[in-house]
Amino acid sequence: MSASTTDLIKELRDRTGAGLMDCKKALAENGNNIEKSMDWLREKGIAKAAKKAGRVTKEGRVVSYIHGDGKIGVLLELNSETDFVARNEAFETLGKEICMQIAAMSPLYVSEEQVPADEIEKEKKVLESQLKEEGKKPEQIEKIVPGKIKKYYSEVCLLNQAFIKDNAKTVDDLIKESISKFGENITIARFSRYQVGGL
Repeated sequence: MSASTTDLIKELRDRTGAGLMDCKKALAENGNNIEKSMDWLREKGIAKAAKKAGRVTKEGRVVSYIHGDGKIGVLLELNSETDFVARNEAFETLGKEICMQIAAMSPLYVSEEQVPADEIEKEKKVLESQLKEEGKKPEQIEKIVPGKIKKYYSEVCLLNQAFIKDNAKTVDDLIKESISKFGENITIARFSRYQVGGL
C-alpha cells in the first residue's frame, strides 16, 4: 500500500469515523476519490443503520446544555446499546448537538408517534377551516392537509426537524449517521427544555 493510499485511508477514517477495511473498500470502489468514497460510505452506513435501528438501547447518558446567556437549559437522555459507546467523547458531542437543536428549535415531542391523536385531529380541523376560508374545495383540502400535517411534524417533532448545523438533513438523518459511525443503535429517549420566564 503506497503512502498516498495510507494517507487517503487515514483522512477518510478521520472524516467519517468508518472502519479501516470499509475505508479501504470505499476508496477502491471510487477510484481514490475522497468525496465519492464519503457518499459511498454514507449510503452503505445508512443501509446498515436501518438494520441496527430495532436493537435495544439500555445504556446511554444524560447530556446537559445551558445556552450562552443562561436563559435556556436542556436535559437529554441519549441511549446506546453499550456503556462503551455511551462513554465515548463523540457520543457526548452528539448529545450536545441535539441539545443545541432543542434549545434553538423548541420541539414538543421526540417523534411523530409521541404526538397525541387528539392533537393531530385538532390541527387537521384548524387547517381545514383555514383552507375553507381561503375558498378551497373539499377535494383540494383533502389533498393539501397531509402535506400541512407533515410540515407540522417537522416543527414539533425533534427527529423530523431540519438539523440546525446542516439544513440538508433532519435530526433523524443525524441519528442514522451516528448509528453507522458507532456501529450500534442510538435512540433519543426524552428531553426537557427550560426557559427563564417562558415555557
